[in-house]
Amino acid sequence: MKKCMFVLLILSLFLTGCWDRRELNELGITLAIGIDKVEDEYQVTAQVVVPSEISAKTSTGRSPVTLFQANGETVYEALRKITKNSPRKIYPGHLRTLVLGEDLAEEGIAESLDFLSRDWELRSDFFVVIAKDMTAGEVLNVTTTIENIPANHMFNTLKTSEAFWAATNGFLLDELIANLTIDGKEAVLTGILVTGEKMGSSKQNVESITPSAQIKYDELAVFKKDKLVGWLTERQSRGYNGIVNEVQKTVTAISCPEKGKATLEIIQFDSKIKGKINKGKPEVDVNIKVKGNVGEVECQINLNDQETIVRLEKNTENKLEEIYNMTIETVQKQFKSDIFGFGEAIHRSNPKEWKKIKKQWDEEFPEMTANVKVDVKIVHTGTEGNSFLDEIEVK
Repeated sequence: MKKCMFVLLILSLFLTGCWDRRELNELGITLAIGIDKVEDEYQVTAQVVVPSEISAKTSTGRSPVTLFQANGETVYEALRKITKNSPRKIYPGHLRTLVLGEDLAEEGIAESLDFLSRDWELRSDFFVVIAKDMTAGEVLNVTTTIENIPANHMFNTLKTSEAFWAATNGFLLDELIANLTIDGKEAVLTGILVTGEKMGSSKQNVESITPSAQIKYDELAVFKKDKLVGWLTERQSRGYNGIVNEVQKTVTAISCPEKGKATLEIIQFDSKIKGKINKGKPEVDVNIKVKGNVGEVECQINLNDQETIVRLEKNTENKLEEIYNMTIETVQKQFKSDIFGFGEAIHRSNPKEWKKIKKQWDEEFPEMTANVKVDVKIVHTGTEGNSFLDEIEVK
């Protein structure tokens, strides 16, 4: 009998509940967090789901999310202080988007990221973006269409944009921290802003065909260490993503052999950066291979002629090389921040030489040579041969 009791006692140890178990109705499910710097304090804005409004049975037509905001000496403190006006503890385990204010980014983002990288409740599969010309709190205070939860709208829009348009890039927290800490590479983040009226929090904002305020992704923000030092243009953002091999699919307008424009849909993209030391100086080769389809023709050309295809390919190569060279030169001279990872490429190819120049890389990077070579192949010309515009011209 005693032996049976002892066995039951041991088994009972494995039947205890989870030590960190919490009821769902005790948590404020937070899908987006904004962090701003207000004077000497952090201001944290949490976009929290309203459970009754995301259920078809209990919805009353009110906003599916609400905002809570608090200030603190640290991010963690501010987040906890939200409980002063929130009936539930903020739970960021399902976070989709982290928005950092531009003022905070200019001062430095590293300290504000420590809590987010350390908290065991947080997964790292959320995007980090920079609020441009406004606070993070203002970005989170806008209602959205199609996706009625703004955090999901922001997440899915960036995911779609980076897949089909080469000017944006979705960086996860782990990727951002890696870029902030790795030798020979600086970080970039995609910008986010509100167009139209700055405050679009009312229900009326999504009741019209064209909302008065809309969330939009902008160009890439350039960092030096953990501080924001400037913004790329859209053209330069496309150039950056091409150089670092972050293009999935996109389109680009090119000049026809004589006059007019055509559009090439890029369906396959591969960029390789190889570092080397040439005559004692660091140098990189950027070799890019592109495959694409003719997606649009606004000129009179014969697509059945192989020579025409070759000229289109050459025009595309020249345009892309111009964009990439211009992007590199601008970043070297204006920002002096190695966002391309050229230093990392030198390190991979020649660790001994990198060790010698590592401490002087801020001076070496703006003067180094980058050799860009683009090879373009047009695979298909679409379902049509020559454009019907030819027939209109001869009428």
